[in-house]
Amino acid sequence: MRYRPLGRTGLTVSELGFGCASWWGKPRFPEATALGLVHEALDRGVTLFDTGASYSAGEAEPRLGRALKGRDTSKLVLATKAGTYHAGGGRIARDMSPAAIVASAERSLRNLGVEALGLLQLHGPSQAEINDEMLRALEDLKTHRLDQAVIDHVLGLLAIDVVMVDYNVLRPEREPLIARAATMGVGVLAGMPLAMGHTRPLLSRLRGPQDVWYAARALARHRDELKRGAAFGFLHRLPDMTGSQAAIGYVLANPGVSAAVFGATRPAHLRENLAASGLTLPDGVMARIRGAQARAGKA
Repeated sequence: MRYRPLGRTGLTVSELGFGCASWWGKPRFPEATALGLVHEALDRGVTLFDTGASYSAGEAEPRLGRALKGRDTSKLVLATKAGTYHAGGGRIARDMSPAAIVASAERSLRNLGVEALGLLQLHGPSQAEINDEMLRALEDLKTHRLDQAVIDHVLGLLAIDVVMVDYNVLRPEREPLIARAATMGVGVLAGMPLAMGHTRPLLSRLRGPQDVWYAARALARHRDELKRGAAFGFLHRLPDMTGSQAAIGYVLANPGVSAAVFGATRPAHLRENLAASGLTLPDGVMARIRGAQARAGKA
């Protein structure tokens, strides 16, 4: 596993982080398997674990806490998110008030079983919500996950140390923003580096209940990405790497990225993705990706 600095924070993180969310955190996903994935990630050198207060209907944070129980967490960066919470009945509510952010951080500490959070991110705030009162509260806690327009606003705010953006072969438009953040010393976490698997045909992914769940979500929320992803099917026919490894290699080729955060519900997929650390994409593969991006942008 290779490691990179997390912007100006003084922290160093594994260039691949494990995302503890979605199906991984749901009670329907066996606890032993979920915890085993975290343990294997730890054993393979992962030091960045990303979760959120509202993830998996509020179950992801406590599950990650159980996975880390008895483990040395002193060298880990545990990242969570505040500002949204599970409100019951499958609903996610949001509260970006400073008091709510502080209370959420305190709950996260209890859920994770740690004394300090490596990284606290705001989960989708608006520009107006990042005001002086919020910044003062964050100075006592510290960082953030933001959408593009909001990121453009906050990059100049000294309280912002890290941003998380969805960056993958389907989102090359994020690159100027990542470059600007890196120039300012702001750490960048790349979320969704595998483009949620949308570079593969949907039916080819169906092997278990989690696959059906993810496919249903893709059809409901991400039809455009599924359509554009078809242009990148060649990634899954490369001779020397898997499609997932190529997708991660693309993200990590960007020097402004501190880490790419992915999720996994199968040990084999975890190992496959972690093997992409240090991978260098051949120039020909990168050229084909750029060509597919250009064609997809014109479609």
